[in-house]
Amino acid sequence: MTPSAPPADQGFGTLFTFLPIGAYRCAPDGTMLHANPALVRLNGFATEADFLADVNRLAGDWYLDPGRRQHFQQQLAMHGQVRGLVSAVQQHGTGLKRWVSENAHLVRDAQGQPLYYEGTVEDITEQVHSREALQRSEEQMRQVASQVPGMVFAVHIAPDGRRQYRFVSDGVRDIYGFEPGDLLRDPDLIRRYRHPADQDQLERDIDLMRRGHEDLGGEFRIVRPDGQIRWILRRSTSVSSDETGVLRVGVLLDITEQREAEVALRETEARWKLALESAGDGVWDWNLATGEEYLSASMLAMYGFNEDELPRLAEALDQRTHPEDREQMLRDRLDHFEGRTPIYRNEHRVQCKGGAWKWVLTRGMVISRDVGGKPLRMVGTHTDITELKEAEMRRQQLEGQLRESQKMEAIGTLAGGVAHDFNNLLAAILGNLSLAREDVGDGHLAQESLAEIQRAALRARQLVQQILAFSRRQSPTMEQQALGPLVEEALNLMRSLLPAGVRLNTRMPVTGPMVRADSTQIQQVVMNLCTNAWQAMRGRGGEITVLLKTCDVAQEESLSTGGRLAPGRYACLSVADSGQGIAPEHLHRIFEPFYTTKPAGEGTGLGLSVVHGIVTAHQGGIDVHSQLGEGTRFDLYFPVAGGTDAPAQGATMVEAVIPQADTCANRHIVYVDDYEAMLFLASRMLGKQGYRVTTFLSGELALAWLAANGDRVDLLVTDQNMPGLSGIDVAREVAQIRPGLRVAIMSGYVSDELREQARLCGVHEVLAKQDRVDDLVEAVRSLLPAD
Repeated sequence: MTPSAPPADQGFGTLFTFLPIGAYRCAPDGTMLHANPALVRLNGFATEADFLADVNRLAGDWYLDPGRRQHFQQQLAMHGQVRGLVSAVQQHGTGLKRWVSENAHLVRDAQGQPLYYEGTVEDITEQVHSREALQRSEEQMRQVASQVPGMVFAVHIAPDGRRQYRFVSDGVRDIYGFEPGDLLRDPDLIRRYRHPADQDQLERDIDLMRRGHEDLGGEFRIVRPDGQIRWILRRSTSVSSDETGVLRVGVLLDITEQREAEVALRETEARWKLALESAGDGVWDWNLATGEEYLSASMLAMYGFNEDELPRLAEALDQRTHPEDREQMLRDRLDHFEGRTPIYRNEHRVQCKGGAWKWVLTRGMVISRDVGGKPLRMVGTHTDITELKEAEMRRQQLEGQLRESQKMEAIGTLAGGVAHDFNNLLAAILGNLSLAREDVGDGHLAQESLAEIQRAALRARQLVQQILAFSRRQSPTMEQQALGPLVEEALNLMRSLLPAGVRLNTRMPVTGPMVRADSTQIQQVVMNLCTNAWQAMRGRGGEITVLLKTCDVAQEESLSTGGRLAPGRYACLSVADSGQGIAPEHLHRIFEPFYTTKPAGEGTGLGLSVVHGIVTAHQGGIDVHSQLGEGTRFDLYFPVAGGTDAPAQGATMVEAVIPQADTCANRHIVYVDDYEAMLFLASRMLGKQGYRVTTFLSGELALAWLAANGDRVDLLVTDQNMPGLSGIDVAREVAQIRPGLRVAIMSGYVSDELREQARLCGVHEVLAKQDRVDDLVEAVRSLLPAD
């Protein structure tokens, strides 16, 4: 006898309803019976009924791994339950990828027959992403740490003194002989290696760290399993603290050789000096009574001096100490003189003979005092630690670059979203403007005002294109074409935008070079450079000169922007102005996003960064020549395609053929957009050509109409970015409701990802939103099937 399904409320109450994670009950045949609100929301639905209808209709459309459902069912069959099964899934309502953790068990009746399955589904997407981000961060940390000698570590110290290592570099092998994972698993392992005589020092250091002392340093000994004693230099600092404890980062360096050399110095001066000389450290011997100082040959060589080139006085080297480091060096020296520290130790920069600066670790000890305790003689060493310091700086730079890239990624995402909304507005403005100019006729007085509105809107669209290019929201279409016509077309538009007093000169060849380029992006480059040029004139007027030529590069050349130009044949596009020029201190930053020297309101700081990105994407290079008071010239190099020049004149122009109204009267178009102005615009544009147009403000309304009405529809055009169902979602549903109906998706920005999703859904075309009557009508005409 087949067990009947349990009543709707059996076993369910407020716990099921208010459970923060998803919960469900399904029949033995897999039919979903109940789902709590959390599971409904997780799948992108508003009601339980909608979710159950969808999941039971599309059984199996959940796991991204095809074998995951079988694994789930095997676990239930073998054990009667599933515990903590982590899987990548696809939301039923939106199609988005999520990560979930599932638990399930089988409920039987009194006779042992299966009644139903119950389970929970927890959305752990954020935890998975956080874990992946942490793994990437740890890998970056490992790469940085691999460039630093010694052991780099991060350790968390709880208020009770317990330690937990968060990161240990591979350098731990060289110091202790065990693996990083050994210390991560057993944080007390490193303590067991500490020399017995230094255990008290370890406890004092732990107490200082627990009490929040930021910077700690010192030397201690360890005893390795083979009995070998090693001297270790430790430097660590506190980076964060909270109620759970303190997080510290630091480095351990094996300084056994230096330490042994210092011990040898105390035992016998000759042997000590010999040992340090052989180790490569510089040795100094200072007579404090006379001020004379002996510097070893290796120490002089460290700074590039010969024996007789540096005075044998202590003040000679002190004077070559970096001004920023001198005060701390004198303080550390005084602390040792007055007995507050057993050894003089300091890190500072010393200027070499050639002017370069070297970081040195200097250590020394007073070995002779008078009866009153006044120091008479001091000996010590200089160790070149420049590479260590540079490694530390490289690590800091890498961390800064990582933070900057994350910031720019966030800015790009925001910019792309804003640009999408502006595209909708501009499409409506320009489209209705075009209709208005047709309606009033060529001789109407309003034409002049409408032309001004059009120029302003075109400037706004140019800014939107810059934002889209900056945020990487546009996919370039690279085609082999003549560069000259692209430049000429941009300059024609530029002439109407230039302020009074600015003259545009052009020198274009009769035959122009062929390049592989995206026409929109090339024209954007020209517009950006010309706009930047006239703004540089600061309202005084002047000249902009645009020159296009072909040149050959015989051998690799360095560019002023830091790039290199490979040998080959190039189209060189030059844009020069007679403005104020760029100050040398600003020249190296002009391509940084949002960097501008213009007054507030006169520049976005995006123009040149977009130019640089586009030229780089075209495998080209940029050279900048500028001098204050004499203007600026940008030379842009694009690789010539095919080595053949194309005629600049006589090119065949193909005019769009707008169909007559009587040929369109029997064609029905459904147009979907959440922006009401676009519906009005599309209805007027297409209606004037004789099409029958039905418009909807949402994909849901359009789908309901298509399902309920049998009217003939020749083409459905839908916006992609809409609340609720997106254009892709609408296309999927249309394939079920009206198989064979042609679908086109329109978007303010068209990406490769969108094109691929559309292809998989059977969409015929993905179009950029049109802002001219002819463009929209031509696009629709090309998509309609022939009668």
